[in-house]
Amino acid sequence: MVSEVSLHPKYPNLFSPLDLGFTQLKNRALMGSMHTGLEEVEGGFERLAAYFAERARGGVGMMITGGISPNEEGGMGSEMSTPEHAESHRVITDAVHAVDPNIKICMQILHAGPLAETPKLVAPSAVKSRLSPLVPNELDEAGVQKQINDHVQCAKMAQLAGYDGVEIIGSAGYLLSTFLVEKTNQRNDQWGGSYHNRMRFPLEIMRRCREALGDNFILIFRIAAMDMLQGGMSWDEVVMLAKEMERAGATIISTHFTWHESAVPTIATMVPRAAFTGVTGRLRKELSIPCITSNRINMPDVAETVLADGEADIVSMARPMLADADLINKAFEGREDEINTCIGCNQACLDHGFEGKEVSCLVNPRACHETILNYQHSESPKKIAVVGAGPAGLAYATVAAERGHSVTLYDANNEIGGQFNLAKKVPGKEEFYETLRYYSRMLEVHQVDVRLGIKVCADDLTAAGYEHVVVATGITPRTPDLEGIDHPKVASYIDVILGRVEVGKRVAVMGAGGIGFDVSELIMHKGVSAAMDKQVFAREWGVDFENHPRGGVTGVIPQVQAADREVFLLQRKTTPVGRSLGKTTGWTHRMSLAKRGVQMINGVDYQKIDDEGLHILIEGQPQLLEVDTVIVCAGQIPARDLFDQVVELGLDASLVGGAYEAAELDAKAAIKQASYLAAAI
Repeated sequence: MVSEVSLHPKYPNLFSPLDLGFTQLKNRALMGSMHTGLEEVEGGFERLAAYFAERARGGVGMMITGGISPNEEGGMGSEMSTPEHAESHRVITDAVHAVDPNIKICMQILHAGPLAETPKLVAPSAVKSRLSPLVPNELDEAGVQKQINDHVQCAKMAQLAGYDGVEIIGSAGYLLSTFLVEKTNQRNDQWGGSYHNRMRFPLEIMRRCREALGDNFILIFRIAAMDMLQGGMSWDEVVMLAKEMERAGATIISTHFTWHESAVPTIATMVPRAAFTGVTGRLRKELSIPCITSNRINMPDVAETVLADGEADIVSMARPMLADADLINKAFEGREDEINTCIGCNQACLDHGFEGKEVSCLVNPRACHETILNYQHSESPKKIAVVGAGPAGLAYATVAAERGHSVTLYDANNEIGGQFNLAKKVPGKEEFYETLRYYSRMLEVHQVDVRLGIKVCADDLTAAGYEHVVVATGITPRTPDLEGIDHPKVASYIDVILGRVEVGKRVAVMGAGGIGFDVSELIMHKGVSAAMDKQVFAREWGVDFENHPRGGVTGVIPQVQAADREVFLLQRKTTPVGRSLGKTTGWTHRMSLAKRGVQMINGVDYQKIDDEGLHILIEGQPQLLEVDTVIVCAGQIPARDLFDQVVELGLDASLVGGAYEAAELDAKAAIKQASYLAAAI
């Protein structure tokens, strides 16, 4: 759709309004749906009101809430079915419209279907999802009608609550999408069999919603434009459904990619930016109503390119607006270097959501905690030294300086970043460069005195007269007590990642935590990173964007280039290798290494290292790994000597980050801890 008015010289498409006929969006930026977990906590609706209002002030044109269930069997925990439910949501819609009545906020209706965590879960057929321990109850005719009616009632109550529209989710393996696919819909009545029958259920919901809600209410249908399932929806079926949704009364089609059961990552940091927007662009040509695209669009230049190329009418940036509520305003004002960019890690957002925890953001712990964590100007500014410019030190220094404290940041290295300087070198983690760019700019904006290449001691800090010292000196890699640990074939993960040592053809990696996986990925990688090239990504994960077979993946064999090495990734624990990785991304890392031929072995007891290789026991049986390199990723210990020294000298001091707790390297915990401490001093 051609822009009516160009409002911005650099981002003319992003900042052009969009006419929906009965109303208008002020720009093309959408904050897409994200589950927060706040609906169920005490004071949660007030916290949600603050959360959405802050993003409304940040300049977004439209927002969609996290999924709300139309009934108890929908299994989302939060439900919208009565006037009392609607009244509880009014604080949210009022808060958003008080910021700007032109900003639209829509509620997502999400019925989890076979993924619902309730014995009352329902589906078109009694087909169990591999992600659920429960077999769903097959809907009879009366049950189908009840689900349709409950969706309509839910939409009516959303309208009563003051929402400008609803998004009905028909993707991801939730209820509506399970009617569409043969493997989950094995019915032979009017709701199953032919595709015409299988799409009847979501179409009937849309048709009856439009009939009940009138013409001046936004109805969005979220379609699985490429469901990433073997035997999934064909392209013709996707187009047919979208066209029928338009006829049934949809205002907007929102394209989604994948089911939760899919074996293709779609939102992890290893996925290229805007990897799937071309699919939306193809569908957009078939329709006369606007299309939303999504997934890994985390900066305004990416959004503008997508819109300029005609691949969407609206760009959804969900997690990026967790990371930075002011993203859109910063783009409009030319302050892109101040954007706190989403790195696609999923650690505090999706992982928390699927674990039943409150959602937040690794790079922005204020997300979803706007009423709890605030950076108020200090009434008694202090002279503060922060020692260590890793994630914890950077977070503390910038927050404290933002609050008006006089902050000096020291680091023995010649660049900021700490462990992030290792992470950014791992293929698939290039987004960490953005976080370092952001912090570098924040140090300037908040006038932190940065002193790099200086190994400061306790006496220096005492002599300088600091009122508070923050020790963020990070970690020291742990050296196992093992015979032969000083053998020439042994290397630390730091030396390997920084390229200081030559890695041989046969390698043992001791330790299968996040660092062990990163090191294995690095040494087995060959060619361009999939995160930086859509074609490489499609080839490695078996996606055919050009021909769009069923699901986009049916019959496509992944092809991975791997370095000419044999790698053994080892762990002491007897649990499956990689079990401790993130809930929503761990499987992608395990699959990536498996495709590259990495052998993952658990229950390992290390014996010794010698000229022959690494001697181990597995289930009490001795084995020899004839390797020429042993990379040690055996944990860390806190580097807190400086803290002990400054305390001994009587200085007021605190420990943050890895120097405080180094059991596992955890940037999420480090940044959160540092931010809360800096907000309180």
